[in-house]
Amino acid sequence: MAFFIVRRLLQAVGVMLSVALIAFALFQYVGDPVTIMLGQDATEQDRIELRAQLGLDQPAPVQFARFVANAVQGDFGLSLRQGQSVSSLLASRLPATVELSVVAAALALVVGLPLGVYTALNRKGRLSQAILALSLLGVSLPTFLIGILLILVFAVMLGWLPSYGRGATVDLGWWTTGLLTVDGWKHLILPAVTLSLFQLTLILRLVRSEMLEVLRQDYIKFARARGLSRRAIHFGHALKNTLVPVITITGLQLGGIIAFAIVTETVFQWPGMGLLFIQAVQFADIPVMAAYLCLIALIFVVINLLVDMLYFVVDPRLRIARKGAH
Repeated sequence: MAFFIVRRLLQAVGVMLSVALIAFALFQYVGDPVTIMLGQDATEQDRIELRAQLGLDQPAPVQFARFVANAVQGDFGLSLRQGQSVSSLLASRLPATVELSVVAAALALVVGLPLGVYTALNRKGRLSQAILALSLLGVSLPTFLIGILLILVFAVMLGWLPSYGRGATVDLGWWTTGLLTVDGWKHLILPAVTLSLFQLTLILRLVRSEMLEVLRQDYIKFARARGLSRRAIHFGHALKNTLVPVITITGLQLGGIIAFAIVTETVFQWPGMGLLFIQAVQFADIPVMAAYLCLIALIFVVINLLVDMLYFVVDPRLRIARKGAH
């Protein structure tokens, strides 16, 4: 287990260095930070002095080494648009994105898992067919269109829920949350549902297909021959062996939710990192773009590591194979 973790950590370091190189290339080839900061009317002497202050007059390997060293410390410089520390900007937006993503992922898992099991165990039922038909909407409709339709129905036509913003939040010192206020929950419902629909249908269909495959295995037939109850067979044997691919998809989708919450945050003007990134792209704010790229990569790497470790807990075959290899 220790060797497995060390190997995964070394792979994670390699991935992060590759992403850091891509982020560093943004500084080199996407726009000129000196021109953005000083404007077109700056003198050549001002440009030379600013390049020296930023270290842009040094060789590229030296600049990359300094970039990595600063990134490890969480220092990505100043935002070219807002003139504030990039780290502080991301830290102020991180709670909103994490809150939205976690609630959306939980909603997708809590709803998608039981619906997948139900449609697998009752695959010929009318309700199961209706659920599968409706699930096609979550897969086929783009996220922005789902968000706009929800705003039209529940915010404009019915007036039940707000259509933008995060609502009232509670400051916990280093974290802000809207989960402790009624207004915060009202503002969270529509974007969370919008963000979760694709993942919900994905989990539903994955659980259904894996459950049907497991139910056809020989050990399930033997369990039935031994006289075990349907509940014990379905939930004690079939569902447990279905969870391995579900954990994989759920873990990867959590990273995907955080990374691709950009569209949802833009539609609902949710003040998270995705909206900050869109604004950075519009103004060519390269430090913010680079920091966002590195942070999302770090989130994916950590989630992948946790998912790999969960395999050993859920699937005993991996533990046996690991012991046999030694």
